[in-house]
Amino acid sequence: MDGTANSGEITGWLEQWSQGDPAALDRLAPLVYDQLRAIADNLLRNEAADHTLQPTALVSETFLKLLDLHKVSLNDRSHFFAFAARLMRRVLIDHARREKAAKRSSGLRLPLDPELGWTGSINEVSLDLSSALDELESLDATGVRALELRYFLGCTGEETAALLGLSASTVDRSLRFSLAWLNSRLHPKL
Repeated sequence: MDGTANSGEITGWLEQWSQGDPAALDRLAPLVYDQLRAIADNLLRNEAADHTLQPTALVSETFLKLLDLHKVSLNDRSHFFAFAARLMRRVLIDHARREKAAKRSSGLRLPLDPELGWTGSINEVSLDLSSALDELESLDATGVRALELRYFLGCTGEETAALLGLSASTVDRSLRFSLAWLNSRLHPKL
């Protein structure tokens, strides 16, 4: 998660952007692009080879979504990267929904993947995961942030704790609860 850009410089541009200066995002973009590209690579790593959304396009779509937002309050660079990763996940989910709708209208069916892949192909299982994460967020927002940092961004346990400003044991407990809750939600006993 370490970047070459000055953390203070990124935070400064984020503050200006959150105060309504859209040009600040233009100045921020080159400072965060490499890290956003790495996040996109991580999210797309296990996608099918013929997946139509590439890392560069995913970063571009994320910036377009950021441009559409008005007065977003992002505290620092780690908050920005976590938020951007969440937007990327949304872009992937929206993309999967469009693909699913196109396949449905052409009479094709999406195969169901029996295993949950945290960063695997976007399919019905991934859409269920997204829905479950939204539901879990109302119960444990910190747990969802920890899951996003740990599994979507690929942070270590220590990095996750540092980015959330929590102890490693608190993050570990939150992750265990969140994973157990997700497992029971996504794989209910019959």
